[in-house]
Amino acid sequence: MGKKMATVAAKKKVVPQAAAPAAKSLKKANGTAVVVAVKKTAKKSAMAPKAAQRAPRQLADAEQQEDIVTRTAKPTPLHDREQRDNEAQQEEDGAAAVQLLGKTSTAEELRDRIQETVRVLSNFKQEREEDRERGEYLELLRSDLLELYEYSEFLMDSILQLFPPAEAVDFLEAMEKTRPTTIRVNTLKAKRRDLVQALVKRGMNVEPLEKWSKVGLQVFESNVPIAGTIEYLAGHYMLQAAASFLPVMALAPQENERVLDMSAAPGGKTTYIAQLMKNTGVLFANDVSEPRCKSLNANLQRLGVTNCIVTNYDGTGYERVMRNFDRVLLDAPCSGTGIISRDKSIKTSKQHEDIQRASQLQRALLLSAIDACKIGGYVVYSTCSFLVEEDEAIVDFALRRRDVQVVEMGLPFGRPGFTKYRHHRYHDSLEFSRRYFPHVHNMDGFFICKLKKLSDSTTKQQDGADKKLSRAGSASASSSKKRGHASDDVAELQVGSKRVRLEKGKAVVLAEKAPVKNHKLSVPPSSKTTRSERQLKGKRKPHKPRK
Repeated sequence: MGKKMATVAAKKKVVPQAAAPAAKSLKKANGTAVVVAVKKTAKKSAMAPKAAQRAPRQLADAEQQEDIVTRTAKPTPLHDREQRDNEAQQEEDGAAAVQLLGKTSTAEELRDRIQETVRVLSNFKQEREEDRERGEYLELLRSDLLELYEYSEFLMDSILQLFPPAEAVDFLEAMEKTRPTTIRVNTLKAKRRDLVQALVKRGMNVEPLEKWSKVGLQVFESNVPIAGTIEYLAGHYMLQAAASFLPVMALAPQENERVLDMSAAPGGKTTYIAQLMKNTGVLFANDVSEPRCKSLNANLQRLGVTNCIVTNYDGTGYERVMRNFDRVLLDAPCSGTGIISRDKSIKTSKQHEDIQRASQLQRALLLSAIDACKIGGYVVYSTCSFLVEEDEAIVDFALRRRDVQVVEMGLPFGRPGFTKYRHHRYHDSLEFSRRYFPHVHNMDGFFICKLKKLSDSTTKQQDGADKKLSRAGSASASSSKKRGHASDDVAELQVGSKRVRLEKGKAVVLAEKAPVKNHKLSVPPSSKTTRSERQLKGKRKPHKPRK
């Protein structure tokens, strides 16, 4: 039994008690050499019991070696290293927690923080914390708004420049909500009272729009598709946003006038113009896109418009095709930032470069619209954008290039346009333009301005710049189309009860230099023509242009 116990003790290599304090003290040392020394000492003590007598001397040697290693090694104790590791781990955990909080934080938490920041900014002198500047609060507000509403930095900065902080929040919140569904009664075929009764019987909850419109209806709920009723197919009404009524109301077309809708498709504003003209006079509806012209023609036929001629030309050079219009409507192609409630992708898809390209096209189109208008006539410029670069800046450019003036539109509501924006200063008359916002007027963001043409005068320097701008705008409008010459054909058309001759330079005249590829002149099926469709499409041989 004694031999077995001795054998087990030898296998376990029990360290004598005298060496235990040495091993314990050496564990605190930092360095490989000291640990190795401890292991060697423990091994010798276990193998030779007699060596235990020399333990004090070995302990002294080990302590001396520990001192040497401690003096030569870097002063990085284990507990300091562990402390730094713990701090680093805490920082990583904190960052992960912040990131997780950012992903899972509720909209209410963000809104509470935004409201608190807005409260401080609204009364900054009394509410601010010491040693904190206004810029810090604005940057905090900006970052929270970006996180909550998910706009691009460019658009968010533009919004914060347009409105004070509290109103900017109201604007962003209104953009998250859908606008009311509205329809426009086609008075060429129906009366509003009769249409309301018919739609109510079909399960629609409709009420007249506000007092500013006599033809608008607001749809609150419907048991049938709005664009699927018999009344819709018969052309008794048009599905149209309330903000789209306003440019036509500002244009105020009269009976027996010659009117141009330069960017007409799909025809909501065009059919409203024809409705106000009571199918008299001549209405030209132009669009650069041939497929969109097809939808335009379909709506003209459905709503019973008979005084309209559809053209498919590049609008930046329309004044070279036709002139002397009494009124011109230019609902210009734009970024669409005013209709974000209908298309959320606009929040992040529009950048500064996109706005620059759009504004270049808008300038060329507006100058062409002014040139196509007769002296004393009116041009209405509108966009569904709230960006100043596409609105006041474009009109201010036209005021410096053409002899026109901004006039009042007679619209019963709307905010005045900007005459100051950031470091820019615009013409004082732009206060007569009107802006519409979802948080104020409960409609899409819109800009409208009405110009009166005073004369045809332009400077030579301006003419040269305008030619360059027209070429650049044409490339932006139809990069896939080739521009050509128009023919010398003279078209005689029977439009409604009128016989119309189209020739250059006169109110009822159309002139073409050479047939333009994919540029067509079409008439709604409800109209009659005195010539064949083949002749209207330019099948005759074109006259050779002069060199």
